[in-house]
Amino acid sequence: MSPTQRSLAVLRERYPLVQVVERYIPQARKRIDLYGIADILCVSESEIVAVQTTSASNVAARVSKLTESPALPILRKAGVKILVHGWRKNAKGRWTLREVDLS
Repeated sequence: MSPTQRSLAVLRERYPLVQVVERYIPQARKRIDLYGIADILCVSESEIVAVQTTSASNVAARVSKLTESPALPILRKAGVKILVHGWRKNAKGRWTLREVDLS
């Protein structure tokens, strides 16, 4: 299971609307995130959440990428919650989530 699939499972328990918004461009063999920062978009009656998901070892790089994005201040001002999900296996071999809130 990919980090995106793991995040989808967690987010579907929290939010009624959850959608992958990252696109794959086959000709370029490249993935494009929504506004350059979001793999997943979640919506409830009270909030909108944009989630970037990755492995735990890449969380710092993703946080840097998002904080440098010109889209981040606009999304924050609009009230969009911004999360980075980092996944790793613990000592027992179970997947654990590290969630960083950049809102």
